[in-house]
Amino acid sequence: VKASPLAKKIADAKGVDLSSIHGSGPGGRIVARDIESTAATPAPKPTTVIPAMPPGPSDRRIPLTGMRKIIAERLFASKTQIPHFYLNIEVDTGELVRLRTQLNEHLEKSGQGKLTFNDFILKAVVTAATKVPRVNASFAGDAVIEYADIHLSVAVAIDDGLVTPVIRQAQKKSLREISEAVKDLATRARTKKLKPEEYQGGTLTVSNLGSYGIKSFSAVINPPQAVILSIGAIVKKPVLNAQDQIVPGHRLAIGLSADHRVVDGAIGAQYLVELRQLLENPVGMLL
Repeated sequence: VKASPLAKKIADAKGVDLSSIHGSGPGGRIVARDIESTAATPAPKPTTVIPAMPPGPSDRRIPLTGMRKIIAERLFASKTQIPHFYLNIEVDTGELVRLRTQLNEHLEKSGQGKLTFNDFILKAVVTAATKVPRVNASFAGDAVIEYADIHLSVAVAIDDGLVTPVIRQAQKKSLREISEAVKDLATRARTKKLKPEEYQGGTLTVSNLGSYGIKSFSAVINPPQAVILSIGAIVKKPVLNAQDQIVPGHRLAIGLSADHRVVDGAIGAQYLVELRQLLENPVGMLL
């Protein structure tokens, strides 16, 4: 280790390890100011780990599966390393409910599979992302990468955890193609027949808990992506119409969790407005 005599003397006196210091002198030589600077910097406090309460005689200790360990590691890293911020918006889904009912009546008569609300939502998520491309991006240290293709990750709950199979190049798919793709991926995810490449490489994620009756929630970002959408249930409730009359209506709460290093609040809001417009005027997604 190259160090000046004075630096060595100070290091000995203060108990500083010279091998751990980057010298600022000529040729990387350690000088006195480097030792003083290091000694003045407090050591980081150790992370406090709160121990679990000891199990009782009737409690079960369930070892983590490989999947559970990966989920724990990735989501802990997401919450501790990514500066999350959250937005939410309410969508009038009256037209969507009517359109879906009409389409499914026709599809049923022709022997075709029905469309779910989630199919329309996924299509809208993708279409809105083509208009606000910053949400389809990742933080890369000294740059932000905006992806040309939208590889849509769809959260699917399985027995021992959660997987996010990917609809590749979703921006090139029709509503029917997205519907068929998500049904196929979800079925194979639950039967554990997905290939690794089918749940890797997503650029934007959707998590939908509407089927459980959850009205709204905030999801944890799926790294290295910058945005995840949280979709609640479509709720029938009294609303005010344009004439200030109380009438039955359908409303949907959508949340956005974003990486603030990539997406600013105004961009996130712009994206949600685009998404709302698409869902409130769903016929446009059929064209």
